[in-house]
Amino acid sequence: MTNDPDWIAFFKWALPQLRMRWAGFRKVRGQVQKRLYRRLQLLSLADPGAYRDYLRQHPGEWRILDSLCRITISRFYRDQGIYALLAAQIMPDLAKQAERDRQAALRIWSVGCASGEEPYSVAILWGLQLEQRFPDTELLILATDTDRHLLGRARKACYPYSSLKDLPPAWRAAAFTDSADGYCLQRTLMQPVLFVEHDVRTPVPTTFLHLILCRNLVYTYYERDLQQEITARLHAALRPGGILVLGSHETLPPGVAGFTPLPYGRWIYQKQPSVDAEPG
Repeated sequence: MTNDPDWIAFFKWALPQLRMRWAGFRKVRGQVQKRLYRRLQLLSLADPGAYRDYLRQHPGEWRILDSLCRITISRFYRDQGIYALLAAQIMPDLAKQAERDRQAALRIWSVGCASGEEPYSVAILWGLQLEQRFPDTELLILATDTDRHLLGRARKACYPYSSLKDLPPAWRAAAFTDSADGYCLQRTLMQPVLFVEHDVRTPVPTTFLHLILCRNLVYTYYERDLQQEITARLHAALRPGGILVLGSHETLPPGVAGFTPLPYGRWIYQKQPSVDAEPG
């Protein structure tokens, strides 16, 4: 079904009108295609061509199509190398900077958090490995997504084993309790994370951040002009010297100013300290 030329033609027609990139969806479109197939059944439409006509006749359907095009591939400790860098270098450096600046909290934003695996992975990393080194620094994580259902699952914080399989076994044992609902995160590790419904394509919900995790979303699925618009907002939300982490196969679009790539990997950037002054 995923290689159906009618569906491919539909995606190539519809995605640009949502400011999304066919190149980003090409390998993972099966997830979206299954949702659209169910949507066509609900609307009694025969094929992608009929759905294209329906979209032309019902402009409000574009909002539903947009929601159906979300890619939800998420698990704890996804891309382990990035978490190793966060633990060994990035978060300790930022925590030290917060101490020097007499800031009581290390402020992080997890963009497109799905059902919470990424922000909770950071909270586990901090609680089990870094917190004792920085006892006077509070961890605050804002985790955002557009999907209310996924956010509800995130707030419950209970997961199947398949979501936890990449976590170090000792961390899994220390952070989770096996229950009838699955593996449930310890309450103390849930506390740093605040879940908020938000679309990254809209104005940012917070500022003066030390770290933004914007992985496997904006720079994979959105068109370049939209990437540049969002990058400008992310830049404004970071403190001078703050860090922006993308997915391990992503880079910032050409022509973006105000960020310097760091030697850890081409997907990790620092806001240039001299661009903005610290807030007074």
